[in-house]
Parts: sequence; C-alpha cells; structure tokens
Amino acid sequence: MTDNQTPITKHKTPNNQTKKWFGRLDIGIWNLFGIWILGFGILMQCCYGEPFHKDTQLLMGTFAEVTSDDPRAAKIVFDEIKRIEKLMSKYDEQSEIYALNKNSQAKVSQETFDLLKKSVWFSKITRGAFDITVGPIVKLWGFSDKKYRKPKNEEIKQALKLVGSKKLIFNLKDNVVKLTVPGASVDLGGIAKGYAIDCAVEKLKEAGIKSCLINLGGQVYGLGDKAGIPWEVAIQKPRSKKYIKRLQLKDRGISTSGDYEQFFILDGVRYTHIFDPRTGRPAQNNILSVSVVSENALEADALSTAIFVLGKKPAAELLKEFPNAQVNIIEEKDVHHIGK
Repeated sequence: MTDNQTPITKHKTPNNQTKKWFGRLDIGIWNLFGIWILGFGILMQCCYGEPFHKDTQLLMGTFAEVTSDDPRAAKIVFDEIKRIEKLMSKYDEQSEIYALNKNSQAKVSQETFDLLKKSVWFSKITRGAFDITVGPIVKLWGFSDKKYRKPKNEEIKQALKLVGSKKLIFNLKDNVVKLTVPGASVDLGGIAKGYAIDCAVEKLKEAGIKSCLINLGGQVYGLGDKAGIPWEVAIQKPRSKKYIKRLQLKDRGISTSGDYEQFFILDGVRYTHIFDPRTGRPAQNNILSVSVVSENALEADALSTAIFVLGKKPAAELLKEFPNAQVNIIEEKDVHHIGK
C-alpha cells in the first residue's frame, strides 16, 4: 500500500485559484460528455442536457474535480479537502501526522485519532494487506523520491522491522498516539482521500446540495444523481484506452488501484508502487487493477488497495465483511466480478 498520488503529465497544473472548464470526450458509440481520469481508468459521465458547473483544484498532491448543478458545491468540497489535508498530511509541518512521525508520538484531534484507529482496524481485517506504516518500504524501493531501485533481501528485512500497525499505541484518555519503534512512520495516503471525500459529502448534505460528482485523484463519489439519472463511470482496461465495464453511481463511491499507475521495470520485471506490507515487496498477484464500489469513499479507498495485495481468492473471503461492496478485478485476460 502506498499513497495513490499519481503524477499527471497530460494536464496543465492549475494555479492556486480554481480553474473552471467544460470538456467533451467522445467514446465510440457511447458519445458521452465526460472526463478521462488519468492513471485510474475511470471515465465520468457528467451531464444529461442540464447546465452544470465543473471546477478543478490541485489538492492532496493530485487533481480534485467537482461537478454539480449547484455553484456552491465546489467551494464546500475544496474547503473540506483542504482542512483534512492540513490536518493529516505527512508533508505539512503543521499537521498532526507530521508531528507524530517526527516525535514518535503526538496528541491529536479526535478526528485524526478515530481515522488512525479505523486504519488499524482495516489492517487487522485485511490480514495486514492494508497498513498505514508501510512508508519505510516505499522509501526503500525509491518510490518516495522517484529514484527507483531493487533493494537487497537484507535491506527489506531491516525495513520490515519498522512496519506493522501493532507499532501504533493509542491512549484513549488523552488522544495521544505513539509509534513504539524509532524510524516507524504513518502515511494516510491510502485512506485519507476517501475520508476527505466522505467529509465533503456530509458538508454538501448539510448545505442542502443533492447532486454532485467528486473526483479526487481517481477516488470518485456520486452524490445523488444528475437530472434523475445516476452518475456513470467506466472502468478502463489497464495499459490501454479501451473501456470494459460501465457502472452507475448514486450515493456511492469508487476507487481503483492498478499496477500501471506508478511503476518501474528492471530486467523485464514490472515493480508496482502498491506494496505488500507483509513481505516488503510490490504486490504480485497477476492483477492489473482492482476497482471497488462502496457506500462510502473511505471503504472503497482502503479496500481497492487491500484486495490488490491479497489477490482474487482471499478477496472473496474479505468481502464477506463488506456485503454491499462491488469489486471488479482485472487480470491479464479477463475481469472477475465479486460481490453485488
């Protein structure tokens, strides 16, 4: 598991101010209006005849896009994402996560405390396939600074001593969180974007906004519908421009994790940025991508990474705990559908 902050090279990076635009993309016989979300294989259908507002900002190291018929939606969503980023970014020196990593302990807000606890719960239920302490492994392989390398077995062994959710201790009395091993660190990149979207959706509901599509770096949530028709997305075939499955979203989120997002190839072997925290190595299950649709974006975010690491058969067992989730696993030749 690692932060899904996919470099985007085909779009011009926006300034600090919001950039508004309207685009059309024709997809064969579909002839849909929409956006191609680079790196995550999702195409969003954004309108059925009614005018709408589309706004874009660079947040959480990726592009955040908001589509709604209510002009208030974008500011509400962007403000909430900024709030979560300031609170939980590992890069922001003023954030609670930065303080935790720097000092190996920190007194945090109830919100951060609860998300850290939820992350540990996901680690337990996924048998360690999802783990917010995997950062030292990601760094060892060069994905933190883009200086890719294949480390030696002994290096991996040493780095694994810093990984594991059991190294986090929670004091319920005063909201102090501790890392028990020097050098261990927390990275919420695999769950924070989903959480930020869920927080933004709640703010939209409080404001009485009933229709909005949020895309945060490929984590997508469709609030309500568009003129009575559910928001529509399409799962893209990895490493190509073809689309192999269409899905509808209404009060549901979708997250995709794939081996084509960030990777390097050495001696003919592809090494992805999605790591198995239990082995210290990139996940290798003959899976190209995993897309998860769920009732909330946080769940979809965490599950897409965990299932990519676990593989197809263990995923079926895991999904007994998430009966409302819909999962599409793309391998080299076909799509395996699990769940409702």
